Amino acid sequence: MASTSTSLLLKSPCSPPSQTKPFIHRRYTNALFQSRTSRTKSFNISIIRAQSNVRKEDIVIVGAGIAGLATALSLHRLGVGSLILEQAESLRTGGTSLTLFKNGWRVLDAIGVGNQLRNQFLEIQGMIVKSEDGRVLRSFKFKDEDESQEVRAVERRVLLETFAGQLPPNAVRFSSKLAKIETSTDSETLLELVDGTRILAKIVIGCDGIRSPIAKWMGFSEPKYVGHCAFRGLAFYSEGQPYEPKVNYIYGRGLRAGFVPVSPTKVYWFICFNSSSPGPKITDPSVLKKQAKDLVRNWPAELLNIIDLTPDDTVIKTPLVDRWLWPAISPPASAGRVVLVGDAWHPMTPNLGQGACCALEDSVVLAKKLAGAFKSEDKLSGRCSQLIWH
Repeated sequence: MASTSTSLLLKSPCSPPSQTKPFIHRRYTNALFQSRTSRTKSFNISIIRAQSNVRKEDIVIVGAGIAGLATALSLHRLGVGSLILEQAESLRTGGTSLTLFKNGWRVLDAIGVGNQLRNQFLEIQGMIVKSEDGRVLRSFKFKDEDESQEVRAVERRVLLETFAGQLPPNAVRFSSKLAKIETSTDSETLLELVDGTRILAKIVIGCDGIRSPIAKWMGFSEPKYVGHCAFRGLAFYSEGQPYEPKVNYIYGRGLRAGFVPVSPTKVYWFICFNSSSPGPKITDPSVLKKQAKDLVRNWPAELLNIIDLTPDDTVIKTPLVDRWLWPAISPPASAGRVVLVGDAWHPMTPNLGQGACCALEDSVVLAKKLAGAFKSEDKLSGRCSQLIWH
């Protein structure tokens, strides 16, 4: 896999714009090229005056998930500091795994953690698709479709801890839930936290997930439920898992499932089913595991065995949502000096396999632009704010 241009992206903050093209997906560039004046007109902006008890920061990132930590690490690699606000008391390392394709790995290489993660997770060679009665419908290898493709399932916990471990001490401020966001007279942004802390930021980056308060403040609609839910889990094999490094898909009527080896001892699985509503929220993992098994009771035994070997605390159920972004109709990704990254901007369903990859791409492209702006002669003057977003 070619990674030279990716490395140059972070090593050369003042490099020509053409070097960033491999990372910029169209929705991102369309949003960034909107007029700064037109962005601000649609918001009801409160005017505040900074006081002596307000803490001042250059860049504040709201949310310490994949997008937030990757953005902070990308900035850090370019010599730009940031403060991450996370409402939880510690890193939210729950959940299972996520699949990263070659565009995600290019970003991980660029920010210096690619090989560290490769050493822990298997490279997935291909995919096999079966019917619920076990018949093979299709089978192929990823590199037959694209020789440069790289696919690995990565534990979410490990990914977050790897990012956090590369950041300076105290880069993340935990127990810091956002209560209010306002714009000041000099275009800086005032963030007020639930504990009363007030922070005046030159740049605010919203990485606060699919229910992002910052996205709501910017005029985005709530993500829409897409009509199906998913059970997910991470099975553990103390003596080693027996499966080939392939994505295994099983299709039924109104129901699909799959599993993929993550490491020599772990296998990620999911069951996705149609449902007119998300249903009641259930937190008891043993109940969730039983419901998942009931859905596929008569399916291939290997899937049921994987679920049986799953620790209860890794089983989750989530309603799946997304948000469609329409050119000239949806709000742009940035408003003044506030910008969205990852799920806060473009939540998508997991069957696309690109949620985390696009969040990683967002982070490195935005970091490149911000680092160039911070190191310019204008140092975030009025003209420099245009450099950031354009």
